[in-house]
Amino acid sequence: MSWSDAAKALGLLVLLVLLQVTIVTPIEVASGHPDLVLVFLVSLALLRGPMLGAVAGFWAGLLLDSAALAPPGVSSLVLTLAGYWAGRFGAATTRSSPHPPIIAVALATVWVAVGLTVVNFLLGQSVPAGELFGRVLLPTLALNVLITYPVYRLTERLFPVAPRAGREAVLA
Repeated sequence: MSWSDAAKALGLLVLLVLLQVTIVTPIEVASGHPDLVLVFLVSLALLRGPMLGAVAGFWAGLLLDSAALAPPGVSSLVLTLAGYWAGRFGAATTRSSPHPPIIAVALATVWVAVGLTVVNFLLGQSVPAGELFGRVLLPTLALNVLITYPVYRLTERLFPVAPRAGREAVLA
């Protein structure tokens, strides 16, 4: 991880959090909202690894909590783990397959919904699980999967990755 990558990632996270809070969140499709910050975080972690994924997840969560006037650290905890996991997943998969971004975004979307529900429950806030999993999670999951490829390709252009030597299997 270079300092230029970290600075570029932080600048994009600030911009995406502002877009998420002001423009994207009011967009509602069947009670679900696309999560642009999560999809960018997973894309960045897949391309740059678990360290940058975890650090970007922490700052994304802190910025989201600050923008939404939520208790600080709740989103940071969940997004830090999501960024780290996506980075580990990206290090273990091949870059030639088109499926890892979709799989990682789908799993991260479910993880963030479940993680935020558990953390809020532990903090004593009531969370209607039936409404969350029945009405909100499925549309949000579908919207996040729909925006995965455009966000991943844009992230790939902004954070180019050198090919990994010796990691790809060659079939003869």
